[in-house]
Amino acid sequence: MQYSLGIDAGGTYTDAVILRDLDSKILDTGKAVTTYPNLMTGIRNAINELNPEYLKQVKLVSVSTTLSTNTILEKTGYPVGLILVGNYTVPRELPADYTIMVNGGHDSNGDELQPLDIAAVEQFAVSFKNKVSAFAVSSYFSTRNPEHEIKIKEVILKLTGHPVVCGHELSQELGAYERAATAVLNAQLIPITYQFIHSIMNEIKERNIDAKVLMLKCDGSVIDIKGAKLRPIETIFSGPAASIMGASHLSGLDTCAVIDVGGTSTDVSIIKNGVPELCEKGAVVGGWQTRVKAIKMESSANGGDSHIWFKKCIRVGPRRVIPLCFAAVNYPNFKEKLEKNPIPLRTMLNEHLQPTKFFVSTGATLNNPTESEQKLLEAIGDEPVSIHDILNKMNRFPSPAVLDSLLNQRAIQAIGFTPTDALHVLGEYTEWDVEAAQIGARKLSRFTQMEVIAFCKKVKQQVAKNMAYSLMSFIMEGKGKDGIKMLLEKEVPVQYKVNIPIVLLGGPVKAYYGELKSLIDAEIIVPEQARVGNAVGALVGKGIKRIEITIRPNSMENPDQNFLVFTPAGRKKFEHYRTAMEYSQKVGEELILDSMKDFGLPDNSIKIDTSIEYLVPPGWKRTPMETKITFVGVCAPGFSTD
Repeated sequence: MQYSLGIDAGGTYTDAVILRDLDSKILDTGKAVTTYPNLMTGIRNAINELNPEYLKQVKLVSVSTTLSTNTILEKTGYPVGLILVGNYTVPRELPADYTIMVNGGHDSNGDELQPLDIAAVEQFAVSFKNKVSAFAVSSYFSTRNPEHEIKIKEVILKLTGHPVVCGHELSQELGAYERAATAVLNAQLIPITYQFIHSIMNEIKERNIDAKVLMLKCDGSVIDIKGAKLRPIETIFSGPAASIMGASHLSGLDTCAVIDVGGTSTDVSIIKNGVPELCEKGAVVGGWQTRVKAIKMESSANGGDSHIWFKKCIRVGPRRVIPLCFAAVNYPNFKEKLEKNPIPLRTMLNEHLQPTKFFVSTGATLNNPTESEQKLLEAIGDEPVSIHDILNKMNRFPSPAVLDSLLNQRAIQAIGFTPTDALHVLGEYTEWDVEAAQIGARKLSRFTQMEVIAFCKKVKQQVAKNMAYSLMSFIMEGKGKDGIKMLLEKEVPVQYKVNIPIVLLGGPVKAYYGELKSLIDAEIIVPEQARVGNAVGALVGKGIKRIEITIRPNSMENPDQNFLVFTPAGRKKFEHYRTAMEYSQKVGEELILDSMKDFGLPDNSIKIDTSIEYLVPPGWKRTPMETKITFVGVCAPGFSTD
């Protein structure tokens, strides 16, 4: 009997799950807190909860991780040198550390505009060899002819040995600037992804597991380890991708909406006929528009660990904090500190000054902290402290800006009241210390003029409304978010109706079933293993490879003779349209099969679908002005029968 191991390192929690390949049955699950900056500690803790006998028989490991997304958002990628080739327009600064623009590039037909200035490339590579960890190359119209990018890659590899990322390798979409940004971000991620993958491989080896390792991509498909090392940018937003694939698998539905309530955020997405909706323009991450096609989703700062605080009204988030109930388990004296923490004046309340808010050091090392940051870090230490504790140590209130800076750099963590605490008080989710949650609820409810239970029900209802708002604003994109919010917030005799099932994922999502049902008329499903849906999703993604090939006449003056074929492998010329089509079909299938060979599957197990779009203006009776052929190869590298 063979088993598969799925791992999802989410923003707050890391989940692990073992599935039996024969029937996809979940045999065991594990959950641990995600650890920063070293995700491997949390992954190791989650795997430790699994049955060792099952682990011995694992033949496939698939991982979904926040590593790429967080690296870009936190700007902690490795330094990169960027070579721009041709007549580039740079609307704003690119994320590279060092940049040069050299002569070269091609036109829309793939004809060379200028000879490539290879001497300038060589000088740049040698000058910055010891200052960067990778290089990125983006040439004008490289999707029509990648010749200059390929030549530069060969030269830099020979001179430096550093990884080199070419824009045409990541996307066949037009948009030179966006391809350049995508190439740079990908190059930044290569060293850190390489280290992470080898940590995973070593962990598996140490446990005597002989298994193939895959990673989940942001379009819901999986990528082999070789591909993940070269194209880590494709693993951004793999968390939302894991949730939608896991929801579909656990519910048995090919078409559904998914609400995934994590610790940090709520992610909403839709899958139709087994295929997730994709953001055609490419994913936006850290403010950068990329050419990476990712699952279309909407994320809101509304999770189980969102900070519940009070200032004129009850507020949810946007920051994540450690729940009081969880902190009490990890810090023995915390409940006593919480009970004794002073109640601030109503007029003094802000996000950080709350009767239930504390801070604790993560132990992370800061690069060049300011004097203010260093002093505040010394005042916080390894045990939770409140604003009043810091005041007593420093003889002044800490600067909110310095607190925010340390939180953003993950040097400290905040502890506070959360929706998870509210559920503990209501008795609907009691994983950790109920008494700590009750103390927090009593302190906060004083500002609301509500009883403790009523206060916690209000928190729960607000979280459900936020979930409903996220879903409806996603479905009704561009239809007026203010109106959607108004309908959900006010008691009016109308209700939204959704005609496809809604699948809920996340630890305590079952507790929100009733509230969500009262807000939206739909079939709402909470799978039995909803708490580890993302880890399941990391396993059930298929291997998918998309190749686009374009055929155009060399000249519109004589569009029935001499054709150009643009493929990821380069440009070819043909005298006749028929031979151009035959070549395209052959090369497209070969590229698909070649890209999937690392899955170790026979060619006959890979299904290739081909679709053709013709650009033919009204009244045009000649060969198409443009022919776009899209090849989609699909394989299932996961479950095998024994």
